[in-house]
Amino acid sequence: MFTVYVYLLDTLADWEIGHITAELCSGRFFKNGAPRVSLKTAGLSKKPVHTMGGLSMLPDCTLDDIIISETSVLLLPGAATWDDPKHAAVLEKASEFLASGAAVCAICGATAALAGFGLLDGRPHTSNGPGFLEMSSPRYQGQSFYIDEPSVADNNLITAGCTGGLLWAKQIIERLDVFQPDTLEAWYEYFSTGEARHFFALMQSLPPRPKI
Repeated sequence: MFTVYVYLLDTLADWEIGHITAELCSGRFFKNGAPRVSLKTAGLSKKPVHTMGGLSMLPDCTLDDIIISETSVLLLPGAATWDDPKHAAVLEKASEFLASGAAVCAICGATAALAGFGLLDGRPHTSNGPGFLEMSSPRYQGQSFYIDEPSVADNNLITAGCTGGLLWAKQIIERLDVFQPDTLEAWYEYFSTGEARHFFALMQSLPPRPKI
C-alpha cells in the first residue's frame, strides 16, 4: 500500500494538486489489482490552513506522524508562503524521503523551496521557467540540471511548473503503477485536449470490475 502525504500550508494553490488527489482518492480508473493508496494531509500542526481559493483545510496529521518508506510519497503543492522559515521542517522531511528512496513530488513554489534547500542541485528537475529558481532561491546551484518542460520525473523526484499539474499527475500515477498504461495515456490525452475520442478510449480501457 502507498501512503501519500499532501503537505498543507497557507495559500496552497488548490488547482495544482486537483488531478492527482482526485484520482488517487477515488481510484475510479485504477487497474484491477492496483496497490491500495492511502491519501493523508499533513501540516506543521493540526490547525486549519487556508488555500489560495479561500478553502479551509484541516491536516490529518503532523510532520512527526509521517512514516517514511519506499511506499511513501510526499506531495508539495505550490503556495505563496514557501519563503516562511517554518517550512524548513518539511524540507528536512523531503530530504529524508529522497535519501530513503521514497518519492517527493513538488510543483510551482514548492520547487523553489527545494531549490533553496539544495535538493535540486544534482538532479534533473523543472519549475516555472528558466531563471525562476535563480530569482526565487539565491542558493540554487542546479542550473545544469534544469529541463524546460512542464513536468520532469527523475526516479523518486517529480517536479513541475505551475502549469504542469496534469503531466505531473500523470508521472506520479505512472510511478505508483495504479493505472493500466493505455488507461493512463487515454486519461492524459482526454484531460489535455478535451477530445471526445479520448474519453471513449479511456472508458474502453478500463478493466471489468469484479462482481460483488
